[in-house]
Amino acid sequence: MANPVVAIVGRPNVGKSTLFNRIAGERIAIVEDTPGVTRDRLYAHGEWLGKNFSMIDTGGIEMSDQPLLTQIRQQAEIAIEEADVIIMVVNVENGVTDADEQVAQILYRSNKPVVLAVNKVDNPERRMDIFDFYQLGLGEPYPVSSVHGVGLGDMLDAVIKNFDEKDAEEEDNRIRFSFIGRPNVGKSSLVNAILGENRVIVSDIAGTTRDAINTQFTAQDGREFTMVDTAGIKKKGKLYENTERYALMRSMRAIDDSDVVLVVLNAEEGIRELDKHIAGYAHEAGRAVIIVVNKWDTIPERDQRTMTDFTNLIRHEFQYLSYAPIVFVSAKTRQRLSRLPEMIEEAYDHQHRRVQSAVLNDVLMDALAANPTPSSNGRRLRVYYATQVAVAPPTFVIFVNDPDLMHFSYARYLENQIRAAFDFTGTPIRLIKRRRK
Repeated sequence: MANPVVAIVGRPNVGKSTLFNRIAGERIAIVEDTPGVTRDRLYAHGEWLGKNFSMIDTGGIEMSDQPLLTQIRQQAEIAIEEADVIIMVVNVENGVTDADEQVAQILYRSNKPVVLAVNKVDNPERRMDIFDFYQLGLGEPYPVSSVHGVGLGDMLDAVIKNFDEKDAEEEDNRIRFSFIGRPNVGKSSLVNAILGENRVIVSDIAGTTRDAINTQFTAQDGREFTMVDTAGIKKKGKLYENTERYALMRSMRAIDDSDVVLVVLNAEEGIRELDKHIAGYAHEAGRAVIIVVNKWDTIPERDQRTMTDFTNLIRHEFQYLSYAPIVFVSAKTRQRLSRLPEMIEEAYDHQHRRVQSAVLNDVLMDALAANPTPSSNGRRLRVYYATQVAVAPPTFVIFVNDPDLMHFSYARYLENQIRAAFDFTGTPIRLIKRRRK
């Protein structure tokens, strides 16, 4: 099920994004030497004391050409809509402002749990100034310094106390998948078409995402699936006219709740920047990925060469998804939709594949013999052995003499050799370099 969502809200220049990055830590600072993995994050994973959660940085939501207070109010409304817990950030240097009070009133009426973080408390003298913020009516203010990481532990303790502790649900062996993508790529049409294709709907179950329905169905060959859906944008008003940012957050919830993610592209419109945002998050979240090019029936004079050209374009724009299979479909004509259940199951199986250590190390030794390890400053990388430590995604620890000696390019070479020996089509794999002790 999807992780709890923590939204960070507050007026501009109080340090929301800095706090967001500090909590995300290395999870957000993923080193990718390939183009296309966007780094200006609106949404990220966090973890504290074994509790995993997702975060929304409303500082990343830009509402141009609108009065400041209106913009702040709209960002708070997005947080209320999406979040399970809200962190309201204020700035000790400025004290309580009118904008702070307006945000506090909105959050107070929302009945969502709110943790009040007083930022920029960088020295003991400033701690005495936090008591003014009790007047916001949001309970105890927590002094923090997002720049230096001071006070985050107590604040995060308060955050995770508000997570609902739900009874563990019965084990569900169905494969959970979702269609994600920017608005107007045809996700809803694909959902309706695939359900019409399979026709056997078992039941509709309320999902973990508010106002969403997760639909269980059985394919014609008996395979069972759960289609993870997210609610459409129901509200009216300026906040929802610019839907891309909102659609991005909805997609992130669906990704977190899925085993396999089907990234939908619009053949008519080509590849857009938001497509890369969404696909990049699925990759970094370790989900199995299938790229679905919808509306292929609208392409005039389409033939094998047209399909090859579009495939090459996808591979160029999504280099980090080189493992993801591509399928060209039409929700309208149902072209190739019957292939999706089998592709989803294969990607799921590959994501959960385990490799015996002995076989893995045979492949590793052959790779080292074919392409010896590089040296740096007179020191040569030595690779001793490897073992698989996790699935979903498959994760391998490689024990070496010095992790710093393994350049990204050589790690990529080893990954390619592992992929060549074992079929991991559809799933990312992770290589962790560790010093042998």
